[in-house]
Amino acid sequence: MKRKLLLLTAVFSFTLTPLAMAESAKDLFYQGVNAYKQGNYTQAAKLMEQACNSGVAVGCYNLGLLYKNGQGVKQNYAQAAKLYEQACHGGDADGCFNLGDAYNNGQGVKQNYAQAAKLFEQACHGGVAGGCSNLGLLYDNGQGVKQNYAQAAKLFEQACHGGVAGGCFNLGNAYANGQGVKQNYAQATKLFEQACNDGVADSCFNLGLLYEKGKGVKQNYAQAAKLYEQACNGGVAEGCFNLGVLYSNGQGKRQNKSTAKEYYGKACDLGFQQGCDAYKKLNIKGY
Repeated sequence: MKRKLLLLTAVFSFTLTPLAMAESAKDLFYQGVNAYKQGNYTQAAKLMEQACNSGVAVGCYNLGLLYKNGQGVKQNYAQAAKLYEQACHGGDADGCFNLGDAYNNGQGVKQNYAQAAKLFEQACHGGVAGGCSNLGLLYDNGQGVKQNYAQAAKLFEQACHGGVAGGCFNLGNAYANGQGVKQNYAQATKLFEQACNDGVADSCFNLGLLYEKGKGVKQNYAQAAKLYEQACNGGVAEGCFNLGVLYSNGQGKRQNKSTAKEYYGKACDLGFQQGCDAYKKLNIKGY
């Protein structure tokens, strides 16, 4: 089962945190929002800086995003991290999340998983479901916290209920592998399907595996092929490779070695060595 770290850097925020602030500071913030929507990033950065300096935490957060993305200002990860910290201290949970992301990846600050865990926990408690998901991954991997699969599963569930597709995906993996929860392929199937429908290509791949093996669902090669194709189109190399195998064996698809070779080639292009090897073998055979 595929499991990967799905960090979800929060986007530009158009809402104010529930803090008392002067009308003039609010005006600066909303003017910055309008400038951003109109594509005037330089003006947006100036206005967000003024709002931030006037005590608007979400203004600091948005200015941090502009520094991270190099919009209206020169890209500067260290400055972005400082602004996220300022936003976080001002009560903006998204600021805590993005600062945790910075510590997790060592972007603008020295990598520090323990600090990332604290910030993701703070974001999670502040209502940012992505913080719950990322904290779950740290517990799952034992990074910055003591490894605890049960705690990871609880956090993935919280994130999933909060609308984070990656949380549903990782909770599905927990059920498929029996890590932190009792192994339950039927429950894993539901979660993978939910995440797949929400655009997590790796989840489509895992769901395809369950259909191919008949775990949690009735074995169905045709459905597995559809899901592998969806995963492949989403950039999952193993999805392309497994679809090639089904074409090669005539499982769920009419046997077609040339089409199998095509999908092996896609897997190879995406960096999957087995795809390169399978492509080479079919190519030698004249397909």
